[in-house]
Formats: sequence, C-alpha cells, structure tokens
Amino acid sequence: MKFKRQVEEDISVNLTPLIDVVFLLLIFFMVSTTFTKESHLEIDLPEAAGEKSTSEQKEIELVINHKGEFSINERALVNNKEDTIKKAVMKVSGGDKKLPFIITADAKTPHEYVVRAMDVAGKLGFVQLSITTQRSGSSD
Repeated sequence: MKFKRQVEEDISVNLTPLIDVVFLLLIFFMVSTTFTKESHLEIDLPEAAGEKSTSEQKEIELVINHKGEFSINERALVNNKEDTIKKAVMKVSGGDKKLPFIITADAKTPHEYVVRAMDVAGKLGFVQLSITTQRSGSSD
C-alpha cells in the first residue's frame, strides 16, 4: 500500500502589517512630540566705576500680613478698606506718582488683599509698581 506523502508547507508569518504599524507609531510620536530649541545669550554686563550713592530714594512700601492687615512704610493702617489705603498712600507719597510702589505680601495672604492694593495703586496713577518675591530655595 502506497501512501501519498504530505507536502510540507512552509509556515511563515507575514511581517508586513507589523512593520506598517511600527512605522505608523513612529510617525505618530514624531508628529505629536514638541521639540524645544534652547538658546543662550552671552552678555557681558558693564561694571560701575563710580561710588554707590548714599541718598535714599523715597518709596512707598505696602506690606500685607497673612491676616490681611495693611501697613505703609512700617505704619499700620486702621483697617483694610480701599478708602483708608488710598488716603494713607496719598499722605505718604505727597502726590508724587512717580515714586516706586512696592507691595510685599505674606505667602499666606489671600489674593483679594493683594489685588486690592494693586487696584489702589492703579487708581491713584502709580506706574512703578513692584511685587516682592522670595527666591526659591532660600530659607526663612
């Protein structure tokens, strides 16, 4: 009895779809990734040859503590109402709107009070407005 031999088929995996998927993923990640170009400017700052001036420039420093209590140039205000702050600022500035206006607020001060101080400075016409911050990493 003669049996017919079975023809051995080559079993192979078609890799074409796998390669297509890999390339599509590669293209997707290339398109969706944002690249940043960092550039550095080298600047040589000039050195001052003169002496440091001893005259102090007058400024208005408005300090707000964590409770929302205001003080101007180390003098506490009666309350934290806008009219009170306006009157105190005008008294300290003497009407000079070119003076630097510095707002120093505690880190836990509600934003409402800082915005109120900025509003007062803006309504009175002060243009040199600064808000003090603390460098990160420095200790209290």
